[in-house]
Amino acid sequence: MKSSGETVVRSSGLNRVLVIMAKAPRPGAVKTRLASSLSPAAVTAFYCCLLDDTLALARSLSDVDVAIMCPESDVSELARLAGNEASVVAQKGEGLAAGLTSVFAYFAEDHQRRTIAFNSDSPHLPLSVLEGAFETLAAHDVVVGPTHDGGYYLIGAKASHPALFAGDGMGTSSALERLLAHARALELSVGFAPPFYDIDVADDLTRLAEELRLAPARAPRTAAWLKKWELVAGQSRTSARTGYRSGTGEL
Repeated sequence: MKSSGETVVRSSGLNRVLVIMAKAPRPGAVKTRLASSLSPAAVTAFYCCLLDDTLALARSLSDVDVAIMCPESDVSELARLAGNEASVVAQKGEGLAAGLTSVFAYFAEDHQRRTIAFNSDSPHLPLSVLEGAFETLAAHDVVVGPTHDGGYYLIGAKASHPALFAGDGMGTSSALERLLAHARALELSVGFAPPFYDIDVADDLTRLAEELRLAPARAPRTAAWLKKWELVAGQSRTSARTGYRSGTGEL
């Protein structure tokens, strides 16, 4: 049964679909590993920017349906944020593994559509990488985009393979290794997108700010937020140094 908040997914006849894995931007629910660097309000504001730019990136692809997969409790809020830019579908079960299983059960069960699940915190990914991933998927059962920390930022398939996401380990440094082991056990051919990084910890935030300072058009809303964040952080550091020197008599 469809959730009362779930948006209706209409078939467009396209054979490619990009599904963004997302959560509603609530304090304590998104980007929790940034809590040591940002206030709860800042974390949620930052996540909203990431999601907005990710949707823009997805919509810039041609001949691709765009959807969001999320926990059932988040459907209404994400549908409001996405507007008419994407369909929003409630996953079955809890956690990332359940969400990914739901993506391919919902969109790829008919064995006809190339379906890619994409994270919501890599809006700066070059568009060519997503296009290339769809092309790779045309020749393989599965396509994976590895992250530098042992996970993956995208996973695509043309059919539903629930066993790919069986067991624990999602969100850990062994996530990619486990996924590939499951693919081998299922005798699925795997193609790869270029390695990339997502935004999990403070170092990722700093790296993203540096990249978007040089090329803000890659993720404009996120770039604008990070510019303000860097300005405030710089002012805070200056104030702290001034206060320290004033208190010690240092020039």
